[in-house]
Amino acid sequence: MNCPRRSGFTLIEVMVALVIVSLSLIAVTASMNQMIDAAETMRNRTYASWIAQNRIAELRLAFATPDVGTSSGEVEYANTDWSWRAVVSETGVEDLYRIDVSVSFAGSDDSIRTVTGFVGPPGVPGAANTPWRNTPPTGPDGPQGAEG
Repeated sequence: MNCPRRSGFTLIEVMVALVIVSLSLIAVTASMNQMIDAAETMRNRTYASWIAQNRIAELRLAFATPDVGTSSGEVEYANTDWSWRAVVSETGVEDLYRIDVSVSFAGSDDSIRTVTGFVGPPGVPGAANTPWRNTPPTGPDGPQGAEG
């Protein structure tokens, strides 16, 4: 007696297919978690860099010679508390100071980003634009348009 052959998948074939699908989903999930962690790390490094650059800009805009030594403080930025530590040191060049600003999460000793900047002697505000203001006028009242 011949039994009719049924078409379809056996239980073992279905189980193997499910194992393959579950392994690929685990790999995709792990890859997505790595991408999310990398994006969060890059965001934190970017924020820390901005905080350090802001601190260096504040020292430059103070129009005063910075004191050699270490200072620190805390700031809230992007709904997160951050700590910064600035080290001002001499460079060997007269009136040029090096500033290293390290930024970390508040309460943590692990630095996320360190930015280095330099501050020179304080200048007169607007002195950098002096050459632009001393150019002779070129209109009808200037030397080129004046009739003599």
